[in-house]
Amino acid sequence: MGILQDRVAIVTGASSGAGYGTARRFAEEGAIVVASARRKERLNALVSEIAAGGGKAIAVECDLFKEEDIDKVVQTAISEFGKVDILANIGQGALDKPCFLDELTVQVALETYMGGPIQSLLFMQKCFPYMKERKYGRIINCGSQSTLSGLPGFGGYEMAKGAIQALTRNASQEWAKYGITTNVFLPAHWSDAFKNSPQGIAAGNAAAEASPMGRLGQPYEDVSPMVAFLASEAAGYINGQTIAIDGGVQLIA
Repeated sequence: MGILQDRVAIVTGASSGAGYGTARRFAEEGAIVVASARRKERLNALVSEIAAGGGKAIAVECDLFKEEDIDKVVQTAISEFGKVDILANIGQGALDKPCFLDELTVQVALETYMGGPIQSLLFMQKCFPYMKERKYGRIINCGSQSTLSGLPGFGGYEMAKGAIQALTRNASQEWAKYGITTNVFLPAHWSDAFKNSPQGIAAGNAAAEASPMGRLGQPYEDVSPMVAFLASEAAGYINGQTIAIDGGVQLIA
């Protein structure tokens, strides 16, 4: 019996990075995973991997910029399994190549915002009635460790991720009375954001050097265990918290 046995969990951004690692971990802990992302072929690979390990998952293709797609993910979970216990809001749309502030356009900043806190809000709103009805829910949002350090070249991304932290705090105060906890984690791990441009590669290497551990984390090995704990019953008294998973770079009081 895993710590998430028979829980129904939506995992966004499940085609790569922390989303992929979290979906794997959730399934290993007994959850039924509704994996969503835009890249259907990667989702299918994830579902096959989970099934090969004895877990259960389904793939639902989702463009985070389309509210109808977000609704489709939640309604698929309800129609297939009758409930939503966990929402791991990890996806981030419009993750373009990093650029410096003097080059950041309003259009790119708005797209990053729409693909970050706005889609996170929509997923939360659409899961909320079902969690409220059952008086149980775990919402885990994904911020970024760089919001606390201000990595050059990531201004638009960090604005969006900072808004997700604020959204998390607000939901924790409004929804706790319904048995719903809402927390946000700030990972520092190798991801597409660090691989798609010279600025990204340089930022990733700098982040690794700045870590007391001398490295960046890995999504499955280092990040997903904490996300799974926050999704579990044991974390029922942890609410509204910002938790850095970064090897000790940020010491959050």
